[in-house]
Amino acid sequence: MPPGIVGPMPSARPTARPAPRTQAQRRAETREALLEATIESLVEYGYAKTTTGRIAELAGVSRGAQIPYFRSRADLVSAALGHLAELRIQAVRERFAGRQVTVEEGLDAIWEEHQGPVFTASLELWVAARTEPELQADMLRVEREVAAAVAREATSALGPVAEREGFRDDLVFAVATVRGVALLRISSGATNAMLVERWAQARERLLRILA
Repeated sequence: MPPGIVGPMPSARPTARPAPRTQAQRRAETREALLEATIESLVEYGYAKTTTGRIAELAGVSRGAQIPYFRSRADLVSAALGHLAELRIQAVRERFAGRQVTVEEGLDAIWEEHQGPVFTASLELWVAARTEPELQADMLRVEREVAAAVAREATSALGPVAEREGFRDDLVFAVATVRGVALLRISSGATNAMLVERWAQARERLLRILA
């Protein structure tokens, strides 16, 4: 072929189109979007201003499209509570990832689980549960499940140190301490720098208890 003349280009293979989503997949995606929108609303607007209309708007669905999934705010909040529990357990599980960790790493994982939007949304529901018996019952059940899951993951990851008598009681105390320090942001208006300092102090004391 003479120089400078380009031969025929090979025909491009047709791009395979992704398989269309099934109805079950679309329903699962919509349900997930509504739960994520509920968490977003709890964080941004608080429990009192988390309405079904606002959740539908944040999720990008119509109010009518929301009803087949969750007929009321109570249904949405109850489902979001379970979704939050799954996220909290998953975060701890991924942090430990089936490996051996030190007590220091374990404490840091629990502390980080009490930061960010998941903790903020959970906090909104804890406060609301004080005066709503049905939500309170759901909250107590979910918190027991989360605490048991965290204890299992921590015990497995920490190894021999977690086998001593009284360790689980000390772990419960450690989690309560972490929550207390995390709440200083609200109860005392603590800045991020103040929280870091308070956590360092609490962490040092907890290490002496747990080690």
